[in-house]
Amino acid sequence: MSKRLAETSKLVDKTKLYTLAESIELCKQTARAKFDETVEVHIRLGINPKQSDQLVRGTVTLPHGIGKTRKVAVIARGEKVKEAESSGADVVGADELIAKISKGWMDFDVLVATPDTMKDLGKLGKILGPKGLMPNPKSGTVTFEIAKAVKELKLGRVEYKNDSYGIIHCPVGKASFSKEQLIENAGTLIHAVIRAKPSSAKGQYLRSISISSTMGPGIRLDTTQKF
Repeated sequence: MSKRLAETSKLVDKTKLYTLAESIELCKQTARAKFDETVEVHIRLGINPKQSDQLVRGTVTLPHGIGKTRKVAVIARGEKVKEAESSGADVVGADELIAKISKGWMDFDVLVATPDTMKDLGKLGKILGPKGLMPNPKSGTVTFEIAKAVKELKLGRVEYKNDSYGIIHCPVGKASFSKEQLIENAGTLIHAVIRAKPSSAKGQYLRSISISSTMGPGIRLDTTQKF
């Protein structure tokens, strides 16, 4: 454990379950790195991640964004090209853009595609898949509603999905955000995950929730509180 983490960990009572407001305040206090740390929410769910009908995945637009301007690339044809350009997409193209990506170009954070281009984009699965950049209908990145998708991604739409342990890890902003902004962003994410509860999941759904900054200690929340 680094000296800084050891010092910040002393501020957190490991035996206590905090309210959302208390945890955000502590998280800001423990974010002492020389860069603007990302604040993340970690939610352990009472699901069986091996069962396909219990996977939790979706998107949510955080009211205050995540503190990062994302580069959005769009694969589209015809009228959808103009729609993408007018909505603020950073890069727009079709076959020429697919060819560019196949040669290793990856200067974007999110890739959006219209459904009619997916048959051509599918050949890039081995390149985009491991990097988490392959467009997917469940994440809202395969759609004909290009303008809506681009604007939401620019504003702060994030994707959440459980990992193989049934845990969701998702950024909700930067340590430089105000306490109120982080509370609203974190609450919005938690509400979305609660609403996404699979009908087949039995027992306690929210097993545990913790909040931490990039270099800070985890702060456990009381899951019985009203979010």
